[in-house]
Amino acid sequence: MSDIDTTRPSADRRLADIRARIAHAATVAGRNPADIELIAVSKTRTAAEIAPLIAAGQVSFGENRVQEAEGKWPELRASGDRQGGGSLRLHLVGQLQSNKARDAVALFDAIHAIDRPSLIEALARAIGASGRRPECFVQVNIGEEPQKGGCAIAELPDLLAEARAADIPLIGLMAVPPLGIEPAPFFALLDKLARDHGLPGRSMGMSADYKTAIMLGATHVRVGTALFGERGG
Repeated sequence: MSDIDTTRPSADRRLADIRARIAHAATVAGRNPADIELIAVSKTRTAAEIAPLIAAGQVSFGENRVQEAEGKWPELRASGDRQGGGSLRLHLVGQLQSNKARDAVALFDAIHAIDRPSLIEALARAIGASGRRPECFVQVNIGEEPQKGGCAIAELPDLLAEARAADIPLIGLMAVPPLGIEPAPFFALLDKLARDHGLPGRSMGMSADYKTAIMLGATHVRVGTALFGERGG
């Protein structure tokens, strides 16, 4: 408990700073800051690192792997409920294997990783069996990078049609721009694709570029280091 207590002031300050920066970027863009969901990317972070942010009032968290999330979030959710934070939301922001679709639907409130027909089929079965309907994003390989997940831009219309036919609860698109390149054109492209396909959500922007993403339409920003601090620091 003492570790959490000494860390919490830092968590408070970091969260307040990021929220203020989000609000400023939204205001400059003529947007309502309340329309932007801050996702604290907690992948590889321990429960002791996550708990101070929950205590500081952060409600949305992102994990990359189903198995890792299963190991720490049931207790964190229960702890959040005891603190009055019953509205905690968990987002899957990493790639999802089709054989983990049932577990993902059971655990996550949003899935940002739809990128192929086989995953749509697996998610549709899991949603039908469980009755849970997590918000879903189609991940787009916006920079056409072979090493990254996401569907090709040219394949997006067909994938969206398949997801809608399968009654997947689609709310938007997700992308990660290439490293080392100005991200604004990629954010603008994802925004255009979402508009063209009638989707309200744009999951884009991370610690280094979330303010630019907000200026270009982001509705969900995924922030890790800026909230948790450098590892080992």
